[in-house]
Amino acid sequence: MSLFLPPLPLRLLLFAIACGVIAWLSLSPGEALPQGLTFWDKAEHALAYLALTLLGAWTFPGRLGRLAGGLFLAGVGVEILQSTMGLGRQGDAWDAVANSTGIAAGLLIALALRRLQRTGVG
Repeated sequence: MSLFLPPLPLRLLLFAIACGVIAWLSLSPGEALPQGLTFWDKAEHALAYLALTLLGAWTFPGRLGRLAGGLFLAGVGVEILQSTMGLGRQGDAWDAVANSTGIAAGLLIALALRRLQRTGVG
């Protein structure tokens, strides 16, 4: 059984929309959020980048390394922009760590699914 892959333009559109939503949520003006290492905020970051990684792996199945690198740069870049744009957002290194954790988890899941598909399990 093969992984369902709709036409590339549709996958690209879905991935671009997801990236746009995450960028908008990350960079839109907001109230100053409390600093600190709160679990739920970090979990939201990790889950968002996990979802982006899985969607990206579905869109670009042969480019996982580039996908991970691009998402890592985006995750760190968003935090840098938040700290410099002056719209009530604050960059947080722990958010970048949470973003990267989501990317790593997404890559592990994508690689596990790829291995299962190649061995014919499922």
